[in-house]
Amino acid sequence: MSMLIKFLVAAVGAGTPLLFGTIGEILTEKTGHLNLGVEGMMSIGACIGFMAGYYTDNFLIAILAGAAAGALGALIYAFLTVTFMANQNVTGLTLTIFGIGFANFIGIFVLSKSPEGTLKLPEKITAAMRGGNIPVLSKLPVVGELLFSYSPFVYIGIAIAVACAWYLNHTKAGLNLKAVGENPGAADAAGIKVTIVKYTNIILGGAICGIGGVYCSMIINGGVWISDNVGGLGWIAVALVIFANWQPAYAIWGSFIFGALRVLKYYIPQSVLPFPIAFYDMLPFLITALVLVISSMRKSGRINLPAALGLNYFREER
Repeated sequence: MSMLIKFLVAAVGAGTPLLFGTIGEILTEKTGHLNLGVEGMMSIGACIGFMAGYYTDNFLIAILAGAAAGALGALIYAFLTVTFMANQNVTGLTLTIFGIGFANFIGIFVLSKSPEGTLKLPEKITAAMRGGNIPVLSKLPVVGELLFSYSPFVYIGIAIAVACAWYLNHTKAGLNLKAVGENPGAADAAGIKVTIVKYTNIILGGAICGIGGVYCSMIINGGVWISDNVGGLGWIAVALVIFANWQPAYAIWGSFIFGALRVLKYYIPQSVLPFPIAFYDMLPFLITALVLVISSMRKSGRINLPAALGLNYFREER
């Protein structure tokens, strides 16, 4: 029982960056834009958030800096695809290449200036992001460890997912967003400011992805800077959007399921399943590929797919 609880707790922790990336991409795709730059935005957020935390020793500043960095990356994408109507796939891939390169460049540059030869977050911010110390609740047997022992990032991610679901389904702005994603021409004719809606939600999605990147650099890597710290999670998040059927509530469970796949290798004895460790490292990406194949074969699984996804909108063509 104890091992099962530890496995579930680890799965939630491993799935949290995927949750941020998935929610951010859902918001972007609801505008009708497919942004393959999730990995890049998470990388930029990881770098800037880590450096902000390293120099300020402030957890909140680190999160806000990472969100701002991710939003800036998304702004670049929006400017190219919404205003200049550049190809969305090429722009997203370029953003990923740029984001990873930018993060590694800044990391290596700051690392070269460090007298210790390494970059490790100060103790104050490390304690703040560690979590697991909610008065009374975290001490409850079973439930305390299962529900109240996580880093603040986990609760922030779930809160953002719930807020996003409410925003999309129960607010005028959310309904306008879905209208733009389905038929921007009709939305424009109805008086909706299509360009503003696109820019706002693409940038907001980028900010959420940036927070996911901060989690990667500050939590997954134990508060020590390493290059390529996002490690392909942005690509899994893009596929998780389809797995979650473009619904933020489903993204919570989908992210934690994929998180379980990521930590499976630490909880299955070699004597039970004698697979090499590389197999478990490959497993999340293999399941991601299967999800994409199955979803492409099942039209019913794409019921929430925005009809105008991937299509640039030129106002004069409506």
